[in-house]
Amino acid sequence: MENNVFEVLDKVDVSEKSEKKGRFTYLSWAWAVRELLRVSPNATWKVHEWGVEGSRQPYMQTQAGCFVKVSVTVNEITREQVHPVLDNRNQPIKTPDAFQVNTSIQRCLAKAIALHGLGLYIFAGEDLPDTSLEQSEIDQLVKLAEKTGDKDVVEKLRSQVLGGKINRANFNSVQNRLLELAKPKEEKESVDE
Repeated sequence: MENNVFEVLDKVDVSEKSEKKGRFTYLSWAWAVRELLRVSPNATWKVHEWGVEGSRQPYMQTQAGCFVKVSVTVNEITREQVHPVLDNRNQPIKTPDAFQVNTSIQRCLAKAIALHGLGLYIFAGEDLPDTSLEQSEIDQLVKLAEKTGDKDVVEKLRSQVLGGKINRANFNSVQNRLLELAKPKEEKESVDE
């Protein structure tokens, strides 16, 4: 797996681990680190610091706002990402507190990992084709969910389709999972034996 980490990470479906806040999609930094280390256990990262010795800080302050920088090295390839320190409305902060700096460092880390392939497509924004499901695909999934006999499965499915968590990128895996859940109990037991 070590020889082409980008190809391996680029194939990982991150839709279950990403979260939409307003018009932005975020990937869980902890999950991103775990996935990176599963594929490349020797990967390393560095949070850059600015200032003079004795008073260094993990962010750079400018007139435009504050920025953090993280480098991630995989197989001797280093990719860097710079990220602004933002408030909860995604506005630049001129004098951030420690929590705001830490949050920006973690977001920057997730983006630097994305440069190595993991979830890169979620940061591409409008450059990507529409991945929402066609009504016929939604109907197909709903029918399968109804066959499970579990109303919670049906409601969760509808909620995730509406929220964009179930889309063309993960349609097949969701469909396969629903097919498994919809199997009669006797058939499941015979497969388990």
